[in-house]
Amino acid sequence: MAWIQIRINANADNAELISDLLMDTGSASVTYVDAKDTPIYEPKLGTVQLWADTTVIGLYDANHDMDSVVATLNAEATLADKLVYKIEQLEDKDWEREWMDNFHPIQFGERLWICPSWRDIPDPDAVNVLLDPGLAFGTGTHATTALCLKWLESQDLTGKTVVDFGCGSGILGIAAIKLGAERMIGIDIDPQALEASRDNAKRNGVADKLEVYLPEDQPEFTADIVVANILAQPLRELHEVILGLLKPNGKIAMSGILEEQAQSVADVYAPFLALDEVAVEGEWTRVSGVKKA
Repeated sequence: MAWIQIRINANADNAELISDLLMDTGSASVTYVDAKDTPIYEPKLGTVQLWADTTVIGLYDANHDMDSVVATLNAEATLADKLVYKIEQLEDKDWEREWMDNFHPIQFGERLWICPSWRDIPDPDAVNVLLDPGLAFGTGTHATTALCLKWLESQDLTGKTVVDFGCGSGILGIAAIKLGAERMIGIDIDPQALEASRDNAKRNGVADKLEVYLPEDQPEFTADIVVANILAQPLRELHEVILGLLKPNGKIAMSGILEEQAQSVADVYAPFLALDEVAVEGEWTRVSGVKKA
């Protein structure tokens, strides 16, 4: 079963309220995570003590109407105009267990390998990306990441400028640089993702070609290639923003799209792209194409 999660910035005063609202909107589970490295000492019996800066995480079926969840949160007077959140795919647990238990490097296409940073590289002559995802999404094991990596491996990226919209761990951008891209720009709303991308770029010796930005800080530019591995809803809602990053005749690949959602995403982009055939892997798909001049 495919899952998504919503991560919400909270504090000790409103975390339990947010948790209750998430459960009321059908969340399968809610967890609290320390947003900063702040120790909590043993609380009094029968009390729940929360960090001053807390991230509340709600888990939902991937088909859940997240617009209604956000609307419910915004309808709460104490949260209105203050809500900071991110909706993201959750790593497929079967794949993740294989990754963590067996620590095997994974090959994509003919040239590209994604290797855990603590393992030996199987083919030193291949294009190898050393990865430690930290807290950010993107190990290469999720079907959506795999779909994007296979697409990148099939492109001629030599000398190109590439944008990774929703860069997570930086895996797609670092792979693009290793495959020949001259400049890589990662954009994400999560500061932890930017930190993970920088760390992984340093680990791979490509930090000089990687730039990462929060959306409000990004400079003006257009790119030859755009990859966006997020979710169907933001892909539809942000299509003007995403397409605005791409040069005429540039290429784009998008994933984070369930098979039953692929047509709705394709329909939004069809007026602007010459679309390829939709690629499918398990429950997930990739929509790609070339921007019309």
